[in-house]
Amino acid sequence: MKCPKCGTECQAPRNPFVTVDVIIEIDGGIVLIERNNPPYGWALPGGFVDYGETLEEAAKREALEETGLDVRLIKQMHTYSDPERDPRHHTVTTVFIARAQGTPQGNDDAKQAKIFYQGKFPELIFDHEKILNDYFSQHRSS
Repeated sequence: MKCPKCGTECQAPRNPFVTVDVIIEIDGGIVLIERNNPPYGWALPGGFVDYGETLEEAAKREALEETGLDVRLIKQMHTYSDPERDPRHHTVTTVFIARAQGTPQGNDDAKQAKIFYQGKFPELIFDHEKILNDYFSQHRSS
């Protein structure tokens, strides 16, 4: 790539992808999705933030697309930025805690969506086990 100002050869900039994940509280449990696309496995609902979209809008959209649930965001929990958190590429995610009512249904990128309870979670992909451990740790101390 050439610099548009001076013409010097330079490397194209590489930036992390911005994502959101949502911890959806429902009936005393947490909604997880089984992914339809690689990497396969169970995860929190979430995904990439679209250009022109706020983090909050992305969290609500991804939750609705993947679980069929219209969520109410309660609070922003934390941002996770470990470059190794996603095996596909470097992502930075902001995690939201949300509440919903109804029965989750897998849609879009989710093969299925189910409610799980603490101590009975399936094996999780990405860094979602760490995220849920942080979530439960914060809930015990608040």
